Amino acid sequence: MNEFERELKKRLEALREEGLYRELRRVDSPQSPRITVNGKALLNFGSNDYLGLANEPALKEAAIKAVKEYGAGAGASRLICGSLGPHQELDEALAAFKGTEAALSFSTGYAAAMGTICALLGRDDIVILDKLVHACIVDAARLCGAKMRVFAHNDPDDLENILIWAARQSAGKETAGGGTRGRTLVVTESVFSMDGDQAPLREIAELKEKYGAWLMVDEAHATGLYGENRRGLTEELGVSGQIEIQFGTLGKALGASGGYISGSRALIDYLVNKARSFIFSTAPVPAAAAAATAGVRFVQSSKGERRRALLWERVKELQEGLGGCSSMPGKGSAIIPVPIGEETKAVEVSAALRELGIFIPAIRYPTVARGQARLRLTVTAAHSAAEAAEAITALRSLRNGVSGK
Repeated sequence: MNEFERELKKRLEALREEGLYRELRRVDSPQSPRITVNGKALLNFGSNDYLGLANEPALKEAAIKAVKEYGAGAGASRLICGSLGPHQELDEALAAFKGTEAALSFSTGYAAAMGTICALLGRDDIVILDKLVHACIVDAARLCGAKMRVFAHNDPDDLENILIWAARQSAGKETAGGGTRGRTLVVTESVFSMDGDQAPLREIAELKEKYGAWLMVDEAHATGLYGENRRGLTEELGVSGQIEIQFGTLGKALGASGGYISGSRALIDYLVNKARSFIFSTAPVPAAAAAATAGVRFVQSSKGERRRALLWERVKELQEGLGGCSSMPGKGSAIIPVPIGEETKAVEVSAALRELGIFIPAIRYPTVARGQARLRLTVTAAHSAAEAAEAITALRSLRNGVSGK
């Protein structure tokens, strides 16, 4: 064993001791309420497939048709010769769905965040993040070179204090190229991925306008679930028109894979020219784009509305049944956190649930802060009332373990 291998093994052992070691689990089934993990059938409460579309026949048929017509791969980046029909159709479908002038799809949500923030900001600018935004946003903010500031989670007062500071920093300042003053971008999620709580978007939108900032909102866990047209929490709260950059993923309620940005025509044209994660990536496989378009259309249909209604029925059943086992912030979310605290304890409880035939993942540092490990139970419209009851019974049977007693 050389020095390189010794060092890696030492680091891996440290992760094990801290309860932070992770490993891949082989799943030999489609995403659905019941999956086969490492050869064992489990009731699945770990997926973000909120509307049960990942194994929906309409999406599979769209993917198969795209493979037959366009092949397995795109062959090039979209700016070369890889911008196939399914990619164009997806962008158009997303723009119509989100009610914006244009939209642009990316290979992943991570790529969408990275490409967009780094294209828009540089060292003369300021980026302000909610403390609990997704890691892809944090990484993009660090990489873009802008001054980064973090406001207390869902705290408009703290955000305003930072915006006052940012306005003073930017006043009368010109960029290195002699252009306009540095800009300030505020970034938040609408529904937060770990606890399912909601951002005070109306207050945040008012503040960004008061201080002349831009606003980017991640709707990954809200698209398909909120608003009259199921566009997301921004639609439900009536602030879509105040948000410069709408951001989300295609792999949650939409049932496929990838990420997107929607907004003005100028924004999308700019990203096509400046977003490096878009420019220098081979286009996503046509099957993925076609499946995502089918997912968008399904969500907009009457079937999509029925799926959403069914989802909220299951959420209500689980929230009421779990009682003291869970914490349930906000108005309502398909994400139900079960706080535990210690990382090793969270792993033990998750393993005990698997022995009972229930898959609920343990979420640990660095996904959440140290000492704030939890089980993250996610509900889908595909779950039955009987399956919800099964999860409630299993969690209640482990109540002492979950509460840390």
